Amino acid sequence: MELDNPNLPQKVAVIGAGPAGMTAAYELAKGGAAVDLYEASPFVGGLSRTLELWGQLVDLGPHRFFSSDARINRLWLEVVGTDYQMVDRLTRIFYRRKFFHYPLKPFDVLPKLGPLEIARCGLSYARQSLRPSATGGSFEDWVVRAFGRRLFQIFFQTYSEKLWGISCGELDADFAAQRIKKLSFYEAVKNALLGDRKHRHKTLVDRFAYPLHGTGMVYERMAAFVKARGQNVFLSTPVRAVVTRNGRVQGIELEQGRFAAYSSVISTMPLTLLVKALPDVPDGIRAAADQLRFRNTILVYLHVDGEALFPDNWLYVHSPDIKTGRITNFRNWVPSLNRGRKTTILALEYWCYGGDEIWSWDDKRLVSLASQELRQTGLIGNSAILDGFIHRVNRCYPVYSIGYKQHLAPIQTYLSQVPGLSVIGRYGAFKYNNQDHSILMGLLAAENILRGTGHDLWSINTDYEAYQESATITESGLQQN
Repeated sequence: MELDNPNLPQKVAVIGAGPAGMTAAYELAKGGAAVDLYEASPFVGGLSRTLELWGQLVDLGPHRFFSSDARINRLWLEVVGTDYQMVDRLTRIFYRRKFFHYPLKPFDVLPKLGPLEIARCGLSYARQSLRPSATGGSFEDWVVRAFGRRLFQIFFQTYSEKLWGISCGELDADFAAQRIKKLSFYEAVKNALLGDRKHRHKTLVDRFAYPLHGTGMVYERMAAFVKARGQNVFLSTPVRAVVTRNGRVQGIELEQGRFAAYSSVISTMPLTLLVKALPDVPDGIRAAADQLRFRNTILVYLHVDGEALFPDNWLYVHSPDIKTGRITNFRNWVPSLNRGRKTTILALEYWCYGGDEIWSWDDKRLVSLASQELRQTGLIGNSAILDGFIHRVNRCYPVYSIGYKQHLAPIQTYLSQVPGLSVIGRYGAFKYNNQDHSILMGLLAAENILRGTGHDLWSINTDYEAYQESATITESGLQQN
C-alpha cells in the first residue's frame, strides 16, 4: 500500500451512484478528470432508481423532479434532452375514509370535514394567532404556530409520525424549515383561492418534468456518458472505508481489502458509516455519529388487474388505522412506463427502523398486509391483485430528531478539515434532500475539484433558495422566471 505519494496523479473516487454521486462523476468526466465511481448495488440511481416489474417500469416510490435553479435544470435537460413529458400532479390525502385534494381546496375540504370541523380548525388557527404558543424547537411547535393545532392533528401529525417513527414533539423543527418553510395557513388558503402558480410554494407545485423511461433514466444516461469518456463505473463494488494519513485523503479500501489510491474522494455513503470507518477519528466525533439514525423503507409493489383505478400520481395516507404512509400509482405518470400493458402497478410504502419487527417480515406477509390495506382504502374496488414484489431500502431517511444538529455540527466541522474529502447526498450529508438538492451537491462538488472553487456543500438545502438565476422546465425547455 503506497501512501503520501507526491507524484500521485489527479484522480477522483466517487462513492455511490445515486443522484449526488452520479452527478459528480458525470461532471468530473465532462471536465476531463480521471474518475472511478463505486456503487455497492448492481444498479445506478440510488433512491431514484427505476426497475422493471411485470413488463412495466416503476420507481422506488414517487420521485418528482422540480427545481427553480437554472444550473440544475440545464444539467437535467442536457442529460434528458427531449425525452421527458410534463406531468400534471394530482395527489390527495386519505383521512377518515375520505380523499382530500392536496394542496387543499376549500370547496373540496368543506363538505368532507363538515362545518363543525371547519369551525374547529378556524378557531384553532385564530386562537394560535391571537395567543401564540411559546416558541419551541419541535416540528409540532412549528406546524401549530403556522396552521393551528387542529389542522396539525388532521393533516400533519399521523403521516409524519408514520414516516419518522417518533412523535412530532420529538422531531426537530428543522424538518419543517427545510421542507415546508414559508408555507402557512394563510399561504395555503391564498394558493387554494387565487391559484397563484407563479408564486406557488414549492411544496404545492402542480406540474413537473418526468423522464419517459423513469427517474432512473437520468442516472443511467450519466453512467453511460462516464463510461463513454473512458472512465469507470464499478457496480456491485462496496467501499469499506476512506483511507487517510496525516489527516489527508489517500484513497479508498474496498470490501475485499484492496486499496486504491486517489487524490480526492467524493463520498455519498451513509455519514455514520463513513465516520466509523475513518482512521484516527476522535472519540467525540464517533460518539456524535452514534447518535444519528436513518429510517428504512419497505416498498410493496402490487400488480393489479385494471387500468383506470384512481387518478392520483400518489396519495398520502393519514389514517392512523392503516400502516402504509404513501401509495403511488405508476399508471398515472407517463404512458411509456406502462409499455402498453392493461394492468396497474401500485407501490405502498412502510417506514421502519432496522430493529422493528416489520423489517424482518417475509415477503408473503408484507404482500398480504399491503393487499389488505389497499382493499381497506377502497381505491381498487373489486379489481384482482395479481402478484406482489418487495423492495427494501436501508438507511434512506435521515431522522431529524430534536438535538440532531448538535451531533451533526462537530462531524461536519471535522470532515470539512480533511483535505481531499467531499461529503454529499442525502445519505452522505445527512440531509433530507430532494433530487435537485443532491444534483446540485454533486455539481458543486465537481466544480470544487475541477476549478478550485470553495462551494460550501454543507449549506445546500438549508439556504438552498439563494441561487443566482431562476428558471423552470416547461414542455418547450428552459423558461426564465
